[in-house]
Amino acid sequence: MRRSQSHVKLNEQQEAEAQRIYERLRGAFDEELKTMARFMASKPSNQLFGETEFELRDRVHELGARVLETAADERQKKGRIRGS
Repeated sequence: MRRSQSHVKLNEQQEAEAQRIYERLRGAFDEELKTMARFMASKPSNQLFGETEFELRDRVHELGARVLETAADERQKKGRIRGS
């Protein structure tokens, strides 16, 4: 298991960037969270794992990709080129 980075120390500039990323993502994430909760509630206990598990993981990976795209876009707006 990977270590959680929820307590990463940021300088002022990094914290401002994190806040901008968060603001851009939170509405979409909230809607997706509701969708996932409804999806899971629709499944009987014997269907929580297997195919359902993989469908849920795919959705979470899509959210992660959206975070990466948003972070890259924020940096590009600031003139910081991707990959730098």
